[in-house]
Amino acid sequence: MSFLALDIGNTRLKWAFYDSPRPGAKLLSYGAEFLENIDKLADGPWRDLPAPQRMLGCVVAGDAIKRRVQEQMELWDVAPQWVVPSTDEAGIVNGYDHPTRLGADRWVAMIGARHRMLARGAARPMVVVMVGTAVTVEAVDTSGRFLGGLILPGHGIMLRALESGTAGLHVPTGDVKLFPTNTSDALTSGGTYAIAGAVERMVQHVRAHCGAEPACYMTGGAGWKMAPSMSVQFELVESLIFDGLLVIAQARWA
Repeated sequence: MSFLALDIGNTRLKWAFYDSPRPGAKLLSYGAEFLENIDKLADGPWRDLPAPQRMLGCVVAGDAIKRRVQEQMELWDVAPQWVVPSTDEAGIVNGYDHPTRLGADRWVAMIGARHRMLARGAARPMVVVMVGTAVTVEAVDTSGRFLGGLILPGHGIMLRALESGTAGLHVPTGDVKLFPTNTSDALTSGGTYAIAGAVERMVQHVRAHCGAEPACYMTGGAGWKMAPSMSVQFELVESLIFDGLLVIAQARWA
């Protein structure tokens, strides 16, 4: 039973085509497109794909983008299905005040992370970080209950905010330095350490609340930028949302 997984963020659409809807399925094809190019999917990268028998996606870019993607999927006879966070699913209990208002990508990433952790050993608390247009930092206890999370701007939003609100800061992106001595490095280092500090504070909270060292996972298009600057050890997992979609798909269609 072939399976198409979609992760539609604020900037890009990522897709992965598997031979079946289950963890460990063979990856047959994958790709990514910026949102401004998604109207070309059916005539471009999706044109030669076999028709998927199942499809599941998570979308944070809004209903208009979702409709445009569904129009591209009309070349196949498959019903689009989208993840909507619920009170519990696939081993995660949703502790959000209004569970359905939690971002679908955050929900799916936590599910993927917990499955990854349990496949390797005993349950532990977790901190799950996505670094993209925005940064999210999730706390999950040992039993799989989502305790809560942080949302903060990503590197790009921080830089644009400084450029628009401060004269003289229209400079190229620099490098992360311990002691920056030029404006480009100061901007990049400041944004990086702001994100790192929020993440490390959440690790401290989870460690104190759960009485155990959390398993820490990082994903997202800019995760590789953050990983070298973290004082806490994180596993960088590029496919974490796809991993979560496979876990949910297996629960729904097994």
